[in-house]
Amino acid sequence: MFSIPHLPVVHQHRITQIEESRRALVVTSPPAWQAVSAQLTGLRHPHLLMSSEATVAAWQEYATHCPMDDIEVVYAIGGGLSVDTAKYVAHTYNLPLICIPTALTVDAFLTPASGIRRDGCVYYIPTKAPDTLILDLHVIAAAPNHLRAAGVTDVLSIATGSWDWRFADAQGRNPANMQFIDWADDMAQAILRHTLACAPGAGAGDHGALKTLFDMLALEVQLCHQIGHSRPEEGSEHYFAYAVENSVGHGLLHGDLVGPGIMIMAERQGQDTAPLRQALEACHIPLHKIPPHIISHTLDLLPDYCAQHQLPFGIAHTR
Repeated sequence: MFSIPHLPVVHQHRITQIEESRRALVVTSPPAWQAVSAQLTGLRHPHLLMSSEATVAAWQEYATHCPMDDIEVVYAIGGGLSVDTAKYVAHTYNLPLICIPTALTVDAFLTPASGIRRDGCVYYIPTKAPDTLILDLHVIAAAPNHLRAAGVTDVLSIATGSWDWRFADAQGRNPANMQFIDWADDMAQAILRHTLACAPGAGAGDHGALKTLFDMLALEVQLCHQIGHSRPEEGSEHYFAYAVENSVGHGLLHGDLVGPGIMIMAERQGQDTAPLRQALEACHIPLHKIPPHIISHTLDLLPDYCAQHQLPFGIAHTR
């Protein structure tokens, strides 16, 4: 017997149509709230929580300063940190959670776990998926260029993550609960192809292409739900991102770290990187924000880092 987590119920409409009578806690960030608050007149007297740190200690501290006894629903408005925080709070207090992504920056608004930083790495703790997701493509299309479709990195990482999965299989390095599955890899490759195709439109703010990118994110998440792990889409490119953050700090976005990781690891894997570069650049993912000396230092340390954190085997484990 096994349980497959569910995706949120998706409502595609303008956020100006929201009418919320319940007492709401809104977990957001200053830029996201500034971008959409004037359109959320249906959220009456929300209590705002500005999330700035991805640790359980910080989230527990946030909750102690919120009037949780009076809160009836939690809203996550913004990107990955806001939704991860909101998922933790909603799970802790057994409250319904509504997510309003202001850009397609990550797949976190579709998953039942929250990413935390601990001991120099990213770990995922079970929380809850949003119950409802409100997809307003006008809001997403209006997001800054570098944010609008940055979540493309969480789907393009199929290129390197699936390669790692096959590589580990050939080396006999996949554990029993992560054995290679042909059909799952086939599905992941189809998701990757459609993501490469929609990237130029998504990066330009085309509503149809943005909806396709959202669909590819949802399919990638549901595929991982079905097989019980994230090997098809999370591998050495994410390990690089986790490790390099220890040197560059928390100032860069998830896509700013994973995007270069995809390019570096795809090249090490011997892949044709041109289609990946074209898609990343079309979605305005910066590939040169990490200084070369930090990249070199991170790559030198990466095999030991992967072993220390017991990350599933991939090209990053090799020298």
